Amino acid sequence: MHRMTSMSAAERLGTYIKRAEQALIATKTAALKPAGLTVAQYSALLHLAENPGISAAALARLAGVTPPTMNTVLTNLQDRGLVDRTPHEWHKNVLETRLTEEGRTVMNDADVRAIAVERALAERFTATELAAVQELLTRSTQALDEIRDNLA
Repeated sequence: MHRMTSMSAAERLGTYIKRAEQALIATKTAALKPAGLTVAQYSALLHLAENPGISAAALARLAGVTPPTMNTVLTNLQDRGLVDRTPHEWHKNVLETRLTEEGRTVMNDADVRAIAVERALAERFTATELAAVQELLTRSTQALDEIRDNLA
């Protein structure tokens, strides 16, 4: 591996990935504001719609947040009547989380808004470029997972 004693921010791939992520979150935050949701709340509702009954820990993994953060998100969503949390049939210490009808309505409205952001972003690329971006970001994630595993 080539080592340099210094590296400017402009040379660091992480700088570009972080800027893109920040811009995406800021744009989705603005798009979701009329739906009354944060990006984390929307992500939780979206994954709940696809995985009814999922545990908070599994939902946190899917949404890319910590379990304590997800518990806060779910408490806020439950207080608003958007999700129900009930004890699992066999594992009483595990809460199953499901969307309420109101939660499904709010998620559907928010999803239209988030999809509009995703489509507007994708339209900035040709089909070939979009496929390349997806492949390169997937490869970046795999590489970083390997690097992290080697650091442990």
